[in-house]
Amino acid sequence: MIRPLFLASFALTLAFPITLGAVELTLTAPRDFQVVQRSSPGKGLVRIMGDLSRDIPAGDAVIEARLTDGTGEAPWLRAGGTVAGRRVTAVIPAAAGGWRRLEVRIVKDGKELARGAVAHVGIGEVFVVAGQSNSANHGEEKQRPQTDLVVAFDGQAWRPAHDPQPGASGNGGSFLPAFADAVVAAEHVPVGIIACGIGATSVREWLPRGVPFPHPPTIEARVQQRADGQWMSKGDAYSMLVGRMKSVLPNGFRAVLWHQGESDANQKDPSRTLPGSLYREYLERIITESRRDIGWPAPWFVAQASYHVPGDEGSDDIRNAQASLWQDGIALQGPDSDALRGTLRERAGKGVHFSGAGLRVHGEKWADKVVPWLQRQWTEPRAADGGTEWSEYAQLPESHSIGWVNAHVRAKNAIRWDGVLDEAKWGTPSRSRRFSVTGIGRSPLPSGGKRSSRRVRAAMTR
Repeated sequence: MIRPLFLASFALTLAFPITLGAVELTLTAPRDFQVVQRSSPGKGLVRIMGDLSRDIPAGDAVIEARLTDGTGEAPWLRAGGTVAGRRVTAVIPAAAGGWRRLEVRIVKDGKELARGAVAHVGIGEVFVVAGQSNSANHGEEKQRPQTDLVVAFDGQAWRPAHDPQPGASGNGGSFLPAFADAVVAAEHVPVGIIACGIGATSVREWLPRGVPFPHPPTIEARVQQRADGQWMSKGDAYSMLVGRMKSVLPNGFRAVLWHQGESDANQKDPSRTLPGSLYREYLERIITESRRDIGWPAPWFVAQASYHVPGDEGSDDIRNAQASLWQDGIALQGPDSDALRGTLRERAGKGVHFSGAGLRVHGEKWADKVVPWLQRQWTEPRAADGGTEWSEYAQLPESHSIGWVNAHVRAKNAIRWDGVLDEAKWGTPSRSRRFSVTGIGRSPLPSGGKRSSRRVRAAMTR
């Protein structure tokens, strides 16, 4: 159940200790109002970290946790984790949605030794947003989310995602509130934004330090010339981006949304214009090296962005370079922002940035690309354990008792598939519950090739 949240509650302490005896437990993760990236439509894993005010007595200590929504007491669940000296680490599964109060306690021999809490935690979707001014806070009118389920993270704390977004340049408006509102409306979960955009930046300025290129961008503050006459990025933007990605742990966000290209297209000094072939090379390098540095293959969406003003409404060379990344499977297709013109641009259509109406349309265009892809992530086949894994979700009108059953599923690449449900979890039915099926079995391929293993699991999730 998602309860209304009054913004005044953001004044509450981020994570506060509860004293039991002489031991205090202060939770450092998750942070207050943090959105934890969900791993399925109905759940996610909450990673817990905290510090005790002093060592607890030696012996077997148990970590227990619970999430409550204010409608009643939830049972304590044993959390997998450790107490090492004064450091507490644990993880618990949690139902998608927000906001809920997280409580954690340390128990030994049936006695509670310490307890800590975080007032608001949500399980939902998190997005990293990077690029230049139209990915940041340079729009004509500041925007606000229409729901209290949209928050932003600046690398240290979470807060309501009111423009200007923390962590990005500019003091104006952004497309992010409208985008996040659309995701909330479609998925009914909280959305967290990690905004990293820097106005007027070339893709060259986002490269890792030391990568050479022949000509500098129009603004040289973030690049430097090498002894051999080549230029290179100072690496600050790249380091910031990777650091922000790492701040939410591996697989801690859904995707990167990249909107950039205007500062590489059609520059007044032609020597500062970046050829499309190099734009493609440099952005691909940023994507691949950032994936390596964060340790997992984060999806990237790349928009078409090269518009300046009426009469200079785009660069086919840069647009084709951006599209080539989708076509070659390096990135996913973002919106065509160059198509947003006229009154959707600032100063009655005369500027490069978006008007208030343009920001809202831009956010909706991003959601049009991201939301359908997001919904497919739960059901598209994927490689796993030497075979193929996928899930199916359907609404159930009531709860049932179920034993081991045979499952007969027709797969896209198979004539027939027979499997066995290997797990079933059920709970009190409600409109918000979904039944998920993931399975293991074998299917003959139409070509007569090898049979492929498939895994199936059934679970009731909130």
